[in-house]
Amino acid sequence: MSQGSNQIQAQEQLMLQSLSPQQILVIKLLELPNVELRDRIHAEVLDNPALEEGKEISDSTDSEADAFDDDDYSDKQESEDITLGDYLTEDDIPDYKLLENNHNRGQAAEDIPFSESVSFYEYLKEQLDMRPFSPREKEIAEYLIGSLDDDGWLRKGMSTLIDELCLYCDINSDTDELERMLAAIQDFDPAGIGARNLQECLLLQLKRKPDSVWKQNAQRILKKCFDDFTHKNKERILQRLDISEEEYDEAVSELTKLNPRPGSSLGEVIGKNMQQIIPDFYVETQEDGNIIMTVNSRDIPKLRLNREFHEMLEEHTNNKDNQSKASNDAFLFLKQKVESAQGFIDAIKIRQNTLEATMRAIIDIQRPFFLEGDESLLKPMILKDVAKRAKLDISTISRVSNSKYVQTNYGVFPLKYFFVDGFSKKGGEEESIWIVKKLLKEFVENEDKNNPYKDDELAEMLKEKGYTIARRTIAKYRDDLNIPTARLRR
Repeated sequence: MSQGSNQIQAQEQLMLQSLSPQQILVIKLLELPNVELRDRIHAEVLDNPALEEGKEISDSTDSEADAFDDDDYSDKQESEDITLGDYLTEDDIPDYKLLENNHNRGQAAEDIPFSESVSFYEYLKEQLDMRPFSPREKEIAEYLIGSLDDDGWLRKGMSTLIDELCLYCDINSDTDELERMLAAIQDFDPAGIGARNLQECLLLQLKRKPDSVWKQNAQRILKKCFDDFTHKNKERILQRLDISEEEYDEAVSELTKLNPRPGSSLGEVIGKNMQQIIPDFYVETQEDGNIIMTVNSRDIPKLRLNREFHEMLEEHTNNKDNQSKASNDAFLFLKQKVESAQGFIDAIKIRQNTLEATMRAIIDIQRPFFLEGDESLLKPMILKDVAKRAKLDISTISRVSNSKYVQTNYGVFPLKYFFVDGFSKKGGEEESIWIVKKLLKEFVENEDKNNPYKDDELAEMLKEKGYTIARRTIAKYRDDLNIPTARLRR
């Protein structure tokens, strides 16, 4: 008896979720902002002769704006909900820069495009796509890239990032894994990107310089005498490192040529290539408290089936019994093109309905902000809250809110702006982080500039107000508000 015959074969049943081509198409369209959707539609029309631009006969009116408030919010909006959990695409929640374009309350929002420089986020994302990462690693790396500030630094602590990945992306990670992915990002261009402080930023740039005596001295200065270097304590550095004055001057001269803000310089270069950002939604707050929301479809072409294709398909269908092989091949071609065209039209409609349901849910939850325009009125809100109210899947909400913008009476905001972290006060009351940031700003503005508050003092003052927050979290919020440390506020 052969050795192979002794092996035991077993059958196992597995339940695997697979998405249909139509569902994948809807997913792709959901992720596109208006400008890219318009290009996608034009490409589809060119590719499929059964599809053409123009209003369908059954379409008597264009989609119009709907006014609503808390009392008339309705569940009549029904959208096809697609379970997307197993479909891995750009499902990240990065930090996006707010486009400043303030309007006075009550003033009608103008229909104008907004321009924004291409950020280093897109540039880093392109480099990430060229690396052979696993889907999990790619998602973590995308989140880290999205967490970089405008200087290209990662100012969030690892514990904060671990919590956010678990909350927003349902990924349980640890410090070792995040350090490994951050090291990969720090290998991207420009040199110094992903640094957590000035010392690390300069060392990352030195690492790519050709080996030389000045490079070795510069690395020693940064690693062993960084505080003395920042305070220009030349004599102490010469004494500690036992190097000559000429070697010191050469190393420092090269160090001053490095860029402490790699993300900012990259933005200046890429910013020459401008892309237009057109809001995907218009939200107007009226004097009587009504909120009018419109999904922007002005530049999105209407689509319909080509009448000739449709008539030829009907003719082939009616004469199916008397068809030759060539006629049958023609029939299959017509059928495939018409079905593809109809599927694309349906996917566009599903996208429209899903966008509307998502934006309605956001407005309903964050109604106080849309009435007043005060960021401190933003309520704690996560993807799950919007998904529950919109009756959609969480991953669907994530894709809708990615790269989408809304024009309001108070400016143009990315949808990510309205997703706010929250915490519980004493007594269980839920508050948003904007309340704490507003209080921090007031404390600092009213402090004695000769004796500014330290982070632990600010934490104690907030505790007296009923907000128990760790000192490291205070430091994070202070950085978000661009408030320097107490030593630099003197």
